[in-house]
Amino acid sequence: MTIDHVDLARVDLNLLVALDALLIERSVTRAAARVGLGQSAMSSTLARLRTLFDDELLTRAPEGMRPTPRALALAEPVRTALRQIQALVRREDSFDPRTVERVFTIGLPDSTEVLLGPKLLAYLRAEAPGISLLLRSIDRIRILQELDADRVDLGIGLFSQGQSHHKQRLLYRDSYVCLFNAELIGIAPPISLDDYLRFPHVLTSLRETAHGVVDDALAKLGLSRRLAVTTPRFLAVPFLVRSAPVIATMHARLAHYFAGTLGLTVSPAPVSLEDVSFSMLWHASYDNDPAHTWLRRTLVRLAAEPDLPGPT
Repeated sequence: MTIDHVDLARVDLNLLVALDALLIERSVTRAAARVGLGQSAMSSTLARLRTLFDDELLTRAPEGMRPTPRALALAEPVRTALRQIQALVRREDSFDPRTVERVFTIGLPDSTEVLLGPKLLAYLRAEAPGISLLLRSIDRIRILQELDADRVDLGIGLFSQGQSHHKQRLLYRDSYVCLFNAELIGIAPPISLDDYLRFPHVLTSLRETAHGVVDDALAKLGLSRRLAVTTPRFLAVPFLVRSAPVIATMHARLAHYFAGTLGLTVSPAPVSLEDVSFSMLWHASYDNDPAHTWLRRTLVRLAAEPDLPGPT
């Protein structure tokens, strides 16, 4: 499409900046604070936006301001355009991790935070002390909304494919193993299927349902297991396992880490379970952002390093 420079010159870029803030905050007061304007100035800007797009864009609702269908359709193109402009005016060759000041918000499960968090924090303090982290627990469904609203810079976890404006990169693959207290269980690895079914199990589920991949695998064999406890927190699992004669089936890297830390035992799972892939997910408009790119490459490198204290 040919650019009509005369027509485009009539559009104040600041209007699009304000529109993006309004769609994120859905409040004139909060949007004004986000871009450094007074509330009355933002109200005037909203009026200009309504004239520009010939649409109300945001209407009053009990929960705040509700975007119109036209506003929702504009949200993604406007945000992408602003990020591309931001990337153009930034000097990529000026990026220096030793001097940059930036906060990255990362959504990830606590299991991944245990494995990558300490390594990432140590590396940042040594190589990029001006970069700080805001780590948030977030599920695989809500992560897409948080990325689109610019409330999260990067998601890490088990993700299905996002939309066309999301980018994804594999961090690492993992398998499943059993974790248990050998002294309480009274058996040594490898654990047999009979022993596996003889003891009750600990299940980690973020969906608040007492059913997991193990139950699906056992059902194919016409079998089932007994659950002693279901929890949404991976970090609780090793302490539950250490205290009682129960078995947890979990991702191998985390299980080995817990075993090495708390003196627990790891065994191959006696049922066939597919490996899982942990990936990074981010908005495409950050694809060429120098600091964002540097962070992603750092995470890929750290994810390939051994997890301490190591397998037992």
